[in-house]
This record gives sequence, structure tokens and C-alpha cells, in this order.
Amino acid sequence: MENNLKEKSGINWKISMLWFWISYMLVTLIGIGHTCFNWLVLKMEIDPNIPVKTMYDILPYAATVPFHPLYNIILWPLFAFLYYKMVKPIKNYWKTTLNLGLSWVIITIIFDLVAWVLIHHPWAMTWKEMYLDYQPWITLIYISIFISPFIGMVFYLKSIIYNMGLEKSK
Repeated sequence: MENNLKEKSGINWKISMLWFWISYMLVTLIGIGHTCFNWLVLKMEIDPNIPVKTMYDILPYAATVPFHPLYNIILWPLFAFLYYKMVKPIKNYWKTTLNLGLSWVIITIIFDLVAWVLIHHPWAMTWKEMYLDYQPWITLIYISIFISPFIGMVFYLKSIIYNMGLEKSK
């Protein structure tokens, strides 16, 4: 079944999921780290006179929100590039890239729903906080994840062309 799925999509699912989860966890840890940095180092505090109704009332977190798409557009293409370096695709570059982008963004949307909305924990959000109040940032994040394999593929193809030039000059 895995070979049939790989043939249709062009994706090596084991390696794809390796880089997907590394990227997802790293982006999440950077976001949490940025929030903690704002709180502990920059001394951004929650105003005790204002009740906390949403995550966006927590200043150390709210200050990081515009940076979330930036973390994603920097890190996801890097891991897409590393994926291509490992699997070395030789045909159907753009079909594979489209399928990788779609699979990564769909898995992210589903996992975000489960991990950040449905499972209750101190950092959890309501549906409204996650998908309405988090606009335009959540949309920019999902667009970043979707286009990241395309960016990674451009750099991968450039690296192939560069290496071919080095081989010819020897």
C-alpha cells in the first residue's frame, strides 16, 4: 500500500513525516520560547486589572503573534529542502511538490484543531480564538506551510544545477 501511495503522490511518506514533525515541533517550540522570552527577559506582564478572557489578553503571547508566519516561512522551506535532499526526486518535481504542500498543510490544520482547540490545556484556544481572532496570522501560517515545498524545491533544483556546474568544471 505504501508503494502504491508513493507512486501516486510521489512522496516518500516516512521521510516526509520525519521532516514534517521536526518542523512542526521546532516552530511550536520557537513560538513558546518567544513567549517565555517576552515574559521572563523583556518583563512583559499581564495587567492584573484586566481579566484574561483569551490568549490575546496575555501580552507576552500577543506580542509574538505577528512573528508566527515568519517562523513558518523560514523553517518549513528549510525542512522541505532537506526532504528533497534525502529522497532525491528525479521526476514529477512539481506534482510531488504540490502533493507535499497539500499533505503538510492538511495534516497541520487537523493537528492544530486537535492539539490547540479540542484538547484542553493551559495554552489551548477556543474555536473562535484559533480560527477567527488569530486572523490573518493563521491563514498566513497555513499559506507558508503550503508554499514551503515549492520554495524548498526551487533551492533543491538550484543546488542540483550548481553541483552540475561544479562537476563540469573539474
